[in-house]
Amino acid sequence: MNNKPLCQYESPDGHQCQEIDMGSGYCFWHDSKFDKSGLELTQKLERYAKRGGLLQGLELKRANLEGLNLVKFDHHEGYDLSYSNFYRANLQGAHLFNSTIEHASLMKADLRDANLHCCKLENTNLLGMKLDKTRIDNLYLGDKLLQEKQAHEALKQQDLDEANDLFLQSEEIYRLLRKGAEQQGLFEMAGKYTYSELRMRHAQYPKFSKRRLVSSFVDMLCGYGEKPENVIRFSLGMIITCAICYFLFGINYNDGLIQFSSQASWSDNLSTLLNCIYFSVVTFTTLGYGDITPTGITRLVATVEAFTGSFSLALFVVVFVKRMTR
Repeated sequence: MNNKPLCQYESPDGHQCQEIDMGSGYCFWHDSKFDKSGLELTQKLERYAKRGGLLQGLELKRANLEGLNLVKFDHHEGYDLSYSNFYRANLQGAHLFNSTIEHASLMKADLRDANLHCCKLENTNLLGMKLDKTRIDNLYLGDKLLQEKQAHEALKQQDLDEANDLFLQSEEIYRLLRKGAEQQGLFEMAGKYTYSELRMRHAQYPKFSKRRLVSSFVDMLCGYGEKPENVIRFSLGMIITCAICYFLFGINYNDGLIQFSSQASWSDNLSTLLNCIYFSVVTFTTLGYGDITPTGITRLVATVEAFTGSFSLALFVVVFVKRMTR
């Protein structure tokens, strides 16, 4: 009977390591005090994984894992490397297809030529990763990056310096992911990361500053050039808003002024509103048939709408073509 003490590591999920205690209370793989810098552990880790060793919570800081192959063939789920520390680890050419690496650290890990296809990296520190020629399609990061979540928590605690630093880290991570996606020809993914990168930059601007207000407007208008649907929403909002202004302040139609009247019947007011919407559409699209004309303050409204409309239509074409030609 083996009476040797076992590793004390237990993952947050409740999984207990069954390896032999090295004397520090932990096994070789889970001992954070054992310096693994430069140790070639690729084959050793592969053997450990194949015999069913607990891969959660691995302490592999600065380890040499070049060419590591942790792919479960003919299995729906890959290996679970959650809670592991791969800080500055050499993972060049590693095959980690469909692996789960959540609540872990890949900070400054060398992942050049690696395969992270379908990997789950939610709540993992990705700061400073090297992603040259790395396959990152179908990568799952969750709704927000780890640093992004921490930044919002810092804002709740009113720690602006900490929040700005974390937003800056998030921006850098999204930039790395964007460049990696562009290199792999994943332009739709690159567009998504571009938008997130600019959102993180926006979050660093002081509240009510000119840069933040301009950034908010551009985001609302076109999603930093990544969301043509925002242009459509803005255009519809502009058309409806101006139509209401025409309805309230009046426009000329058939040599008479039409506008909302509490004395008129609901059908007459509805007809007037529809005419105002029609006029708003032709003004926004700069068609200007001439059958309806503005008067008084509605001239200013029509001028602003016509200018905004010509600008918005041109912007939509640019953003839409950019999106579709990727």
